[in-house]
Amino acid sequence: MIDTAVILAAGRGNRLEALGEHIPKGFIRLGGRPIVEESIARLGLAGITRIVIVTGHLDKHYRELASRLGDGISLVHNPKFVESGSMYSLWQARNTLAGRDFLLLESDLTYEQRALSAVLDHPAPDVLLVSGPTASGDEVHVEADGQRLVNLSKNCADLGPTLIGELVGITRVSAALYRGMLTSAEVHFRESLRLEYEYALVAAARERPVHCQLVADLLWAEIDDASHLDRAVRLIYPRIVARDGIRAG
Repeated sequence: MIDTAVILAAGRGNRLEALGEHIPKGFIRLGGRPIVEESIARLGLAGITRIVIVTGHLDKHYRELASRLGDGISLVHNPKFVESGSMYSLWQARNTLAGRDFLLLESDLTYEQRALSAVLDHPAPDVLLVSGPTASGDEVHVEADGQRLVNLSKNCADLGPTLIGELVGITRVSAALYRGMLTSAEVHFRESLRLEYEYALVAAARERPVHCQLVADLLWAEIDDASHLDRAVRLIYPRIVARDGIRAG
């Protein structure tokens, strides 16, 4: 059973302009608490007892959060967050994870509880959560061979004909898959630290199958810019609250 989650939270939120200059994306509020704190609450309901947050931009917010929430939250800082991508943040957590399987999430997500159970309850050791079309305007499309991950891209022209849905940003990662991601990333880092974790995941998936778990009607939103925030506030978050029957925040 997986008891550990990694939340990638180093990004600067440049597309949120003034809002991103004052708070990390995970501290956007849709309900009573920041969305990252709602995510932590949901992880607890799913049986996750150990959460590693990789920080960067405005990390004092996460230090205060960890102090307030207490045991179970540990922080890893990416000191090169300005010049690196999300895979370098995940690479920074390699010693803390120490060979564990884990759930990988992005900090700027709001989602319904079953997003976690769909991944955690699946028998495969490596599982990528996929949704139906969202029309959010910044979709990452998933190409699969049957249910095995082949490729990811925002540009459909870069992918083959077997697109099955959109990347959500919640992935179950075995220790073996993580090692493959690290191996691929370390080669890339010789040239540049700018590598997103999705590309390392695709590279590792060529050697180790990653199951694509489609939940066609999943309610979720990633908040990268003002239009995403407006969509989450008006259309997605109220429906998540109604569907789950509880307010995570």
